[in-house]
Amino acid sequence: MKSVLTIIALSSLLLTTGCEPNQRGNTLSFTLPQGNAQRGEQLFEKYQCLSCHTMEGYERPEVLDESGVSVELGGRVPKLKTYAELVTSVINPSHSIAPGYDVQEVTHSGESIMPSYNDVMTVTDLVDLITFLEAKYELEPYEYTTYGKYR
Repeated sequence: MKSVLTIIALSSLLLTTGCEPNQRGNTLSFTLPQGNAQRGEQLFEKYQCLSCHTMEGYERPEVLDESGVSVELGGRVPKLKTYAELVTSVINPSHSIAPGYDVQEVTHSGESIMPSYNDVMTVTDLVDLITFLEAKYELEPYEYTTYGKYR
């Protein structure tokens, strides 16, 4: 009986040791392929991101959306520190709201007022937009996933 308990205890220890989270976070080990930043900038303008966002070096259009929201992009942002957080914020804007913004102004029924572009953008669009935006932020260093030629 004692040996059975020892085997169970050792098995449990081995199983839980293998389940320790990666200190860098599981999502940090994955990056999108390198995109075209120039095309990403064109998409940034095409999808009228400056209607609700500001970014250093870019002028907002005269006509803003009816919400009057102005969310700053780029630089050193307290809530967006990693590449994974950047990608997540584009794919799922309701994932988290950056500190400093009135939740009532930037959400509607608990969801971000930023529309989801998941059914509008292609994967290539997403890759290019992220490549463009990534250069505008001061993100924590990360290891880029090396991809072979896929086209």
